[in-house]
Amino acid sequence: MGDTLEFNEIYQEVKGSWNDGRLRFSKQNVVYKSSKTGKVESIPAGELNLAQWRRVCLGHGIKLGTSTGHIYKYDGFRDTDFERISEFFKANYKVELSEKDMCVKGWNWGTAKFSGPLLSFDINDNTAFEIPLSNVSQCATGKNEVTLEFHQNDDTEVSLMEVRFYVPPSQADERQDPVEAFAQNVLSKADVIQATGDAVCIFKELQCLTPRGRYDIRIYPTFLHLHGKTFDYKIPYTTVLRLFLLPHKDQRQMFFVISLDPPIKQGQTRYHFLILLFSKEEDINLTLNMSEEDVERRFEGKLSKNMSGSLYEMVSRVMKALVNRKITVPGNFQGHSGAQCITCSYKASSGLLYPLERGFIYVHKPPVHLRFEEISCVNFARGTTTTRSFDFEIETKQGNQYTFSSIEREEYGKLFDFVNAKKLNIKNRGFKEGMKGKIDEYSDSDDDQHDAYLERMKAEGKIREEGNDSDESGGESDESFNPGEEDDDIAEEYDSNASASDSSEEGDESEDESAKKKKAKKAKVVKEKKERKPRKEKKQKDTGGPKRPMSAYMLWLNSSRERIKSENPGISITEISKKAGEMWRQLGKDEKEEWETKAGEAKRQYDKLKKEYTESGGGSTSKKESKKSGGKKDEKKRKSAGGDKDRERGGGNDSFKSREFIETSEESSSDSDHKSKSKRKKQESDDEEEEAVSTPASSEEESD
Repeated sequence: MGDTLEFNEIYQEVKGSWNDGRLRFSKQNVVYKSSKTGKVESIPAGELNLAQWRRVCLGHGIKLGTSTGHIYKYDGFRDTDFERISEFFKANYKVELSEKDMCVKGWNWGTAKFSGPLLSFDINDNTAFEIPLSNVSQCATGKNEVTLEFHQNDDTEVSLMEVRFYVPPSQADERQDPVEAFAQNVLSKADVIQATGDAVCIFKELQCLTPRGRYDIRIYPTFLHLHGKTFDYKIPYTTVLRLFLLPHKDQRQMFFVISLDPPIKQGQTRYHFLILLFSKEEDINLTLNMSEEDVERRFEGKLSKNMSGSLYEMVSRVMKALVNRKITVPGNFQGHSGAQCITCSYKASSGLLYPLERGFIYVHKPPVHLRFEEISCVNFARGTTTTRSFDFEIETKQGNQYTFSSIEREEYGKLFDFVNAKKLNIKNRGFKEGMKGKIDEYSDSDDDQHDAYLERMKAEGKIREEGNDSDESGGESDESFNPGEEDDDIAEEYDSNASASDSSEEGDESEDESAKKKKAKKAKVVKEKKERKPRKEKKQKDTGGPKRPMSAYMLWLNSSRERIKSENPGISITEISKKAGEMWRQLGKDEKEEWETKAGEAKRQYDKLKKEYTESGGGSTSKKESKKSGGKKDEKKRKSAGGDKDRERGGGNDSFKSREFIETSEESSSDSDHKSKSKRKKQESDDEEEEAVSTPASSEEESD
């Protein structure tokens, strides 16, 4: 038999939900650690006086009782574990592990027994069910009945709201009403907060970031009372999970963070963290509303009746003494700016990320606390908005991902060293270790990988420069212009009886072949210009059809636009789109799946309406109108094409000069105008006659 026994996947019932964790039996104590919250329960071995082995819904369970009246129940054991645990309890705790049968008859008539913090309902001395009285939020009495209402847990799919007990009138003792006696037994152990008596101390007008506002904090022996102008919150100390004291980056303010489980509620909003903001320069003289003997007996030197100092120190000292939990402060981490935190953004809101000795905490909207033991891996990702920042991604073992973005690149080396020292699993570790401590190389590689648009613009500019160089250095500059050669080419194109030039007659056969190729090429260009297809008709929009459905992103944006505006007053339309894009990327798969389902449903509805619309003849009218308009446009194009031919043949375009015009330009300036006009008119009349003979269709269109 070893010194300890350890069991994984052991469940503990917390307000209607089963939370798993690890249970360890040692010679000194029994320790249970929750996997969800990391909260540790320790039961000293000397206080154990009851141990029962019971058949429950999750296999087998153990019920432990202490001499102080506390009851602890753990489920999820196997049948084969009974012998080992029984021997261990006899050897180390001197307690016998007894087997206890549960009643499964389903009767609703039995005996109610109060044993410490439990109300058990027994049938024939066998327990049918048990109710932890700490789960009771309200107890109401009637004539012969008592109604118990319960605290609600957001993690449960089905919740027990209330239970009613019928209490028959008692004939034996008429001095005390049995209904009132039953209610008093419930209220003595129930978690019903009643502000009776005076507060130990009061802190006036403290600035609270979550929930936002100014609150008076009244410190009572068993609970904390937040009193504001609009809302009141009563927080039992048993719901306080952790305390954090964090210095602001400006070194002039302090955050005091209280982690709560279960959270405080306001309507549908849940506050898992209470965040107070203090100025370091604000001092206070505090006097506790207790005698010095009571202070010494209750707090054992942790507090004194009269205290003075900074306001944040007084609040933290009082909370630490009443809650009996340690205050977590930042460890040895120091960023590039010398602060113990890193400026970043989470879910489109800017805040501070504090690397702690056993986890990370982000302050403040929304607050996030991640313990190292629940982190699966971390990743250093390239920034999506600018090359001067990077993102820090954390993925938990439950599959949740948290992305802290817009972290300055100078913080990379410090953060990587911290994560590496804590032995967290880093994605693409080899690449990151190569980049370790090389901030400039990091940003350079970021530029090379990210700015594809800049690279494309550089490539296009280089191509244009090369094209300009070839134009300037090629044989087609202004100096190489030869009017004589150009005349020959134009004559060959447009004159039906054009003769070869003198140079071509004196040339060899190779020159004749090159001239023929040139002719064929130019003729082909002219033919392609003539046969160029008209532009495609623009598709007419069908205004009578069903409206196209929106995408999942647009559906989400329409529902979230007002919320984004309210959270960011005075924001422009462009900034709304930018923030919405960042928030959409941060959404989890489950949240996106809801909107994708809605978009899919809208698409199916659109397809159905579209089919019905087309089957009923919808869209046919617009098609006919487009055909009519298309016919008119074709007719206009044919007319304009005929006019273009006339202009080409008549020399109306200055870029194409006829042979006669070039020859007359070499004569004297006085006769050139008159001769050129007469020859041009003659040429135009000849071309018109030839056009009428060769293409009668075009001439008829012109006459029309």
